[in-house]
Amino acid sequence: MTTTLNARIVLRPVDPATDSALLHRWVTEERARFWGMLDRSVAEVEEIYAYIDEQDHLAAHLVCWDDEPWALFQTYDPAVDEIGQFYDRLPGDIGVHLLIGPGKRPEGFTDALFAHLTTWVFSDPKVQRVVLEPDVRNEKSLNILGRLDMQVGPQVAMPEKKAQFVFLSRADWTAAG
Repeated sequence: MTTTLNARIVLRPVDPATDSALLHRWVTEERARFWGMLDRSVAEVEEIYAYIDEQDHLAAHLVCWDDEPWALFQTYDPAVDEIGQFYDRLPGDIGVHLLIGPGKRPEGFTDALFAHLTTWVFSDPKVQRVVLEPDVRNEKSLNILGRLDMQVGPQVAMPEKKAQFVFLSRADWTAAG
């Protein structure tokens, strides 16, 4: 079933002008509080994603399943992003953020989503390790990451949160596959 679901998942770049209303609905829900945008207006969300779109070290994608947006997936280069100051960066690191949209999902969707996104990220031969840093209070994310057999790194006090760093190396992903 995961293979069938995985084949129906497609990433497309966020279009700030046309996607901002959808993203605003998602990021202003209480369940998305760790995204840090609860009080943002649609115009502010559009402005944030226009900024992301202009940066070479940032990217935002909508993850679509059967052409419907189901998640927001962002990547960043820790060598450029401020997050890279808070852990021991390695060459080939890529940071990721994921916000799964609201609604009922098909059985197996989360596992298929993580498999697809990880395969997509590692399709770039320069990427050697995926870096995640959820807020330590984000139990839902930490539980999901715990199921994925990733290497748990340090907890770090950052200006806006206490982060739990988690890593997945290309070698570990390949060995698990």
